[in-house]
Amino acid sequence: MTDERLEIYKRQLLAWNAKINLIGPEAEANLEDHIAEALEAAEILKPAGEVLDFGSGGGLPAIPMAIASPKARFHLVEADQKKWAFLKHVLRECRLNSVVYGDRLDRVLTRLPSDLRFSLVTSRAVGNPEEWLPSLASRMAAGGRAALFRGTPDAPEIHHFRKQSVHAMRRGFLVVFHVEQA
Repeated sequence: MTDERLEIYKRQLLAWNAKINLIGPEAEANLEDHIAEALEAAEILKPAGEVLDFGSGGGLPAIPMAIASPKARFHLVEADQKKWAFLKHVLRECRLNSVVYGDRLDRVLTRLPSDLRFSLVTSRAVGNPEEWLPSLASRMAAGGRAALFRGTPDAPEIHHFRKQSVHAMRRGFLVVFHVEQA
């Protein structure tokens, strides 16, 4: 079932990308590597519970991670209307227990149930995490983690988050932080 859903995702991503710009030429040319990296991250992180992916774009790494993580419910945040329309479509096609929020992160946070807590936050190269990640500290479950896909193993100091580990990946690094009590 996982392989079937990954094939659906790849077909849909390439078809939509031909019409609207979901992913850049590098990601399209190396799509198999990007998907393999997302699956490797899912193996490392073992997502469960509520997971937030910020800046979900064309669904990398969130969609392959959601496919590989049946114990997790992914919340995908994407402000670009064309991209979130694609995400909603592919979630239906792949029958994933996930939700798409078509808005900016700060506005999404005001609309979430007050008791919703994330066990994991993921993001690939979205802005400066030291600016947006602290806004999620109060929304994190005890022992919650943030996993950032980065081009280098370096990571900035992030208020309320402590760097825990760095994992070399196919196309960069996965830097994992633990939330500290806000």
